[in-house]
Amino acid sequence: MRRKRSAASLSAASSPEANAMRRLHLRLPFLLVILVTSAILVIPSRLARRVSPPEPLPCGAAPSDATAGRWVPTPASVPPPLYGASCPFHRNSYNCLRNGRPPVAALSWAPARCGGAVVPRIDAAGFLAAARGRRIGLVGDSLNENLAVALLCALRSADPGARKWKRRGAWRGGYFPREDVTVAFHRAVLLAKYTWLPVENPEEVQKDGIKGIYRVDVDIPADEWIEVTKFYDVLIVNTGHWWGTYKFPKETPLVFYRGGEPIEPPLSISDGLKVVIKSMASYIDREMPSKTLKLWRTQSPRHFYGGEWDRNGSCVTDRLLEEDELESWFDPRHGGVNRDARTVNLAIQEALAGSDLRLVNLTYMSEFRADGHPATWLGKKDAVAVYGQDCMHWCVPGVPDTWVDILAAQILHYFKHGKG
Repeated sequence: MRRKRSAASLSAASSPEANAMRRLHLRLPFLLVILVTSAILVIPSRLARRVSPPEPLPCGAAPSDATAGRWVPTPASVPPPLYGASCPFHRNSYNCLRNGRPPVAALSWAPARCGGAVVPRIDAAGFLAAARGRRIGLVGDSLNENLAVALLCALRSADPGARKWKRRGAWRGGYFPREDVTVAFHRAVLLAKYTWLPVENPEEVQKDGIKGIYRVDVDIPADEWIEVTKFYDVLIVNTGHWWGTYKFPKETPLVFYRGGEPIEPPLSISDGLKVVIKSMASYIDREMPSKTLKLWRTQSPRHFYGGEWDRNGSCVTDRLLEEDELESWFDPRHGGVNRDARTVNLAIQEALAGSDLRLVNLTYMSEFRADGHPATWLGKKDAVAVYGQDCMHWCVPGVPDTWVDILAAQILHYFKHGKG
């Protein structure tokens, strides 16, 4: 019986069905190897088609392009300044050519990231075309006005039909009909609303010397720009140069209010600056559409040598500062007269933490350019005797044109790839 069962088993094992099963089992490992290999080869190729490498940022469009680099002689391939002394958007005190100052050196900024290339000059016609139907606003103090003048004059080179525009509280502006573009500056030196309140009893002035106070409502934007949050597609904000005792001495101090009441304990100017920046940034985040490009530009450095503006400080020079001179000129730890820019920048960076505003750092590249200020060429008789040399604002054409080139690269990249 055992032999019969064994023979039957052997017969079953050699049947065609059994042989087919045996061949299938033998082939399975090879089939699995083929399937796995195919998956390994096919999946990356599909991913490669779906996820292309990011397009490199144009020179000038990366945040680091203004904070790492050097000034070089302008290459022959870069066009000369796009405007001169006759630009109708000029401000007299910035118009160094008309006021007789020798032209600012022809230099371009070469970011370290760009492999020796310089930030290209703004293509004014191309910029206006890309910005068709859009509005660009600048809000802040006279250093943002310095930037606005350079931008307005550069864009006018591509649209001679541009006309002045001063609506919605704008201090200075232009409308470019060829592409329906508006660019305007709103003067709001503290950004927050501030009001002069003189002392009611003149006898009190003699007692403590205080003639009155400037009330600063830290939670209310200045009237000049409170109504424009829905108007602009790009907003460039600054403040800082008025936040010092030389603008608000102890006889006429700043007193900070919130919710209509004085803040207790009272804030120092530096602490008040942080509170205002944080409050205004929060207002912008809350009130402006998410698609708006919101930029906060850092401080522009001063270059007084030998004293403060009212102590014979001077900047009559054609020399750029060297890299190893910057710390002694600008580091707050050295207590020099030009320390304000870096001091304010620290407050800006701290106050903007968590905000949607993008920081545009134009300070470092500008620190080298002691040669770029109006100095004694102010366009008014006896202006130097009254106000001292101007070592804070900039000649245009001049350094602000490079600010324009950098901002134009960033704005155009946003129009192309962002939500604008």
